[in-house]
Amino acid sequence: MTSAKRTPRALVVGLGIAGTAAALRLRQIGWEPVVIERAPGRRSGGYFVGVFPTGVATAERLGVLDRISNRADPTSAVYEIDRAGHRHKGMGYDSLPGAPRMVLRGDIESALFDSLPPDLEIRYNTVPVDIRQDATGARVTLRDTAHDTETTEDFDLVIGADGMRSTVRRLVFGPDANHMHALNYMIAVCLMREQVAGFRPQDGLVLAEPGRSAWTFPFVNREPGLLFSWRTEDIDAEFRRPPIESVRAAFGPEPTGPILGQLMEQFEKADDFLFDSVHQVKLKQWHHGRVVLLGDAGWCLTLYSGMGASTAMAGAELLGTMLQRHPDDLDRALDDWNRRLAPNIAHQHATVQQGRSLFTPHDRPEHLRRTAMMRLMHAPLVGPMLTKQMSKNQDFHMKSVDIAAP
Repeated sequence: MTSAKRTPRALVVGLGIAGTAAALRLRQIGWEPVVIERAPGRRSGGYFVGVFPTGVATAERLGVLDRISNRADPTSAVYEIDRAGHRHKGMGYDSLPGAPRMVLRGDIESALFDSLPPDLEIRYNTVPVDIRQDATGARVTLRDTAHDTETTEDFDLVIGADGMRSTVRRLVFGPDANHMHALNYMIAVCLMREQVAGFRPQDGLVLAEPGRSAWTFPFVNREPGLLFSWRTEDIDAEFRRPPIESVRAAFGPEPTGPILGQLMEQFEKADDFLFDSVHQVKLKQWHHGRVVLLGDAGWCLTLYSGMGASTAMAGAELLGTMLQRHPDDLDRALDDWNRRLAPNIAHQHATVQQGRSLFTPHDRPEHLRRTAMMRLMHAPLVGPMLTKQMSKNQDFHMKSVDIAAP
């Protein structure tokens, strides 16, 4: 009599986009995922993200695309502004080639979470503190931070989807300094409580100066998103003062003017915000034995790439596909997954400065080029030519590649 084949068990660390997508995909292929999350519960909201065709294709196959609402307002207008309040037409993020969906990070997380089977095990207030592995499995020590207790359990696979400063990566792949590469930029992000005076709710604003910028992103049925971005020569100094003070220092010493002043007030009053340095995460490969890194933990592309959410979902889907294709050969499954994903991730890493220059011009020459391009985009004859040329750009082509296609 033949015994039933054992269901493989995976530990998924992190309940963000990458981790939730991985848990959903693993259940689809017959695995038993256990998800742990450092926070005491699910987080909501989050900052603006774009979902390019790479992510749209994966979301559709995962069965969650219809739950990810597109918050772009068809009546919106985007204005390039200066501190004095002068304005001229700019280009909205959803007007980029590939027509990315404008959503909040929480929109994607909720769509994925709501699609999880109700019996899937999720443990909050839980972190890994030790990972040991051999040819037969991975033994993980988990700490319940709410009760200050530890347990040790065995898994067939450990998936680190715990963000740019990943605990799993430090435990298995080594110190952050070996893998995190600073771009010497900072970001401060929040949802605004109200629109800037003098503009419609559906208007977006861009104030771009050499080495610094402020963006607002209008959403349907939600307050606008706000992003400050600036170049810094001393990342550590940025964290030694309150975030709003770092924002003010970055945009000083010139007077803020009425619009920038309102944006700073909005950030200071925000109930929740993100304040962080901008790093890429680079590794030669994203798996070691029975441990895999996914999303920002493995390849953080930065907000400037616009591809963090899309590659997190695509990487999770593709991982499940390869595990399903090679059920008895984990090494081959992970090697094939890494090989398939690597060219796209490498391209996104190499071209991050192109995306960064759109958000925040590095210096005066880059600022002048950006300003000229934005003006020409609305010129009667030149504008359509520039739009067509942009659509042929290799970077936007790579944002449309279905890297997780079966």
